Amino acid sequence: MKIYTKGGDKGMTSLIGGERVFKTDLRVEAYGTVDELSAYVALLTDYLRDDKALQEYVAELNTIASRLMNVQAILACGQSGCEKVKPLEESCIRWLEERIDAMQAQLPTIDKFTIPGGDIRVSYCNICRTVCRRAERAALRIDGEQEVEHNTMAWLNRLSDYFYVLSRRLTAHYQVEETLWIP
Repeated sequence: MKIYTKGGDKGMTSLIGGERVFKTDLRVEAYGTVDELSAYVALLTDYLRDDKALQEYVAELNTIASRLMNVQAILACGQSGCEKVKPLEESCIRWLEERIDAMQAQLPTIDKFTIPGGDIRVSYCNICRTVCRRAERAALRIDGEQEVEHNTMAWLNRLSDYFYVLSRRLTAHYQVEETLWIP
């Protein structure tokens, strides 16, 4: 099978179900942003993979990567074909919440915003967080026209929180000074 089809040469692509849309369609923008997030999650995972103390987070990120593929499929649904895509279950949201709570229990409480940076792995967490927020906004634009399943929206919202707390957890792990924003 050839990787190129030439079907997109004039700016069109197919959604799940076969519907043809412009590559500027809100759904293409949303699942493309989730695809970008997946690439950053892979990069972050690669940076953490060799640290034995972080294998728990590597496993979590692998789970997240798989669920991101599912979210891409959900967002790529056209007028038909959605029955081919399994929706996210509420347990996926609870799992993220449990992971966030477990990490937060290991961190000092703060009452200010943090300024990203200090270590490349922390910075990649924050890139994942911001790309996730952009994906969430793109999915919300779709939801304004064609309802997006609630668990997908909630999961994306929790996922950005996960990346924020993971960045704080990695800041602690790598003994980087956490910089708080003091206006």
